[in-house]
This record gives sequence, structure tokens and C-alpha cells, in this order.
Amino acid sequence: MSKLRHIIVWLSRIGHCRGFGIQSPTDYRFVRYVVNEHWPYYAYDALQTDADDWLTRRMGRLCLRLANHLQPRVIVDRAGFAPWLKAGCRRADVVEALPATGVYDLAVVTVADSLAALLERATECSVLVVSDLWRDRRQWRTVVADARVSVSFDLYYCGIAFFDSRRSKHNYKVNF
Repeated sequence: MSKLRHIIVWLSRIGHCRGFGIQSPTDYRFVRYVVNEHWPYYAYDALQTDADDWLTRRMGRLCLRLANHLQPRVIVDRAGFAPWLKAGCRRADVVEALPATGVYDLAVVTVADSLAALLERATECSVLVVSDLWRDRRQWRTVVADARVSVSFDLYYCGIAFFDSRRSKHNYKVNF
């Protein structure tokens, strides 16, 4: 992605920085202290390489913070962030395919993956992260429109969907 496009996207979402406009305390806390956390975490330096571009580093750091925040048991990683996810939750089983039981706590996939199976097997505690969202926005709209998705966060570069049925359905746009 070009630097100019990155600046245009950031400026268009300037009103959605750091949780502005989010009324739910739970969602605000999530955006403020997980999605847009700026303090360095314990594994950032050890995991990033010079070959990583800025977006890969940002997504890897987000995956580490998500795994650290959620403390999942089973993580499905189809986007290539397994080291970051494992550093965020050492007790988690990181797999590339859905387990035989079909239950997952956190799934990190690309927008090119088939999301239907992940949506079908999601539980109340599941969280779905769709990376490379800017490549195909239609896939994300399908996820947001699904009846099982309660709260979703559109970060432009990725999307995060929660399946907790006790919460009201809402889609937030966040400047990431």
C-alpha cells in the first residue's frame, strides 16, 4: 500500500481515533487499551525483523495484544502471525486448520480465506480477525451482516468480530 493512500485513509478516519464516539465502556476499553495501545509490549523487539514492512509489524503487534487480552485456548492462524500469537498467550494451541471439534477462541485469517466455516463454528467466546480487509470489503460486509456477529471493529487493514449474543449488534469504524 502506498504511503499516500495510507495518509488518506488515516485522515479520513481521524474522527475515529482512540475510541472517540464509542459509548460502550467495554468497547471503548477494548479500542483504547488493546487496538490502539502505544506502550511497548515485552515481545515486540524479539519478534519483529528488519524484513517486515510497517503493516506486518502493526498487525503482528495487534495479534500479540489480542492474544494477551483474550488468553484463548485454541487459535486458528491462517494469516502467518503464529509467533506473535504464541507470544501473547503461551498456553494456547496455535493451529492452521480448524480443530476436529470445530471450536476456536481466536481465528486470524486473511480476507481471501473462506469465512463460512469459521462463522458456522463460532461460539459465544470466539473472536474472528480478518486481515487484508482493504483488498476485499465485500467479505467484511458479509461478516458484519451475519446474525451471529454482535460487535465488530473495522480497522481498515483488518476487522475484528465478536460473537457474544448478550451484546447489542454494532459495527465501529476505528482509526488504526
